[in-house]
Amino acid sequence: MRKLVLISTFAAFGGVTAHAQVPAPQHEDGPGPNMVIQVADAEGNDKGTITLDLLADRAPNHVERLVELAKSGAYDGVVFHRVIDGFMAQTGDVQYGKQGGDTAMAGMGGSDLPDLKAEFSDIPFQPGTVGMARSQDPNSANSQFFIDLAPATFLDGQYTVVGQLIDGWDVLTSIKTGAEDQNGAVEAPDYMAKVMIEE
Repeated sequence: MRKLVLISTFAAFGGVTAHAQVPAPQHEDGPGPNMVIQVADAEGNDKGTITLDLLADRAPNHVERLVELAKSGAYDGVVFHRVIDGFMAQTGDVQYGKQGGDTAMAGMGGSDLPDLKAEFSDIPFQPGTVGMARSQDPNSANSQFFIDLAPATFLDGQYTVVGQLIDGWDVLTSIKTGAEDQNGAVEAPDYMAKVMIEE
């Protein structure tokens, strides 16, 4: 199997409080591009949209990958397979994470494109920060990404930051969470119904 774990287990990080009440982040919209994600629940009901400002100046290769996958429709229908209250929501497994199919292996796949070399920066992981998921190899990010629900500075310098949430905090925090004893794996997960790029 190509990947076993993307982002180490939540328990290994420590210091994050579940059920934390975190105020909405106030990130400004930069030069973009922006990724607009329409979120739906497992029954297909619209939950609203999330807008991410992608940081092409800080992680050009990773942003190029996200844009390519979004424009091709690869992200449409991909579930939020791992959501940990007080930590982050993870999605983007275009190989194993399609809604309506068997998502038991969601989180272990990527895309048919090659893995990316890390583009670490000094941007801290705070509420609304978007990072690329990877295996133990720092140069193994591919298609999966996560959005922080709370400060997660223990990730700083270890994962590539690709963007910041600029709209839809209420939608993000409404995404169905997973069981803590299952490391955030979600049953009948919410999913990205449609992912669009706004230049």
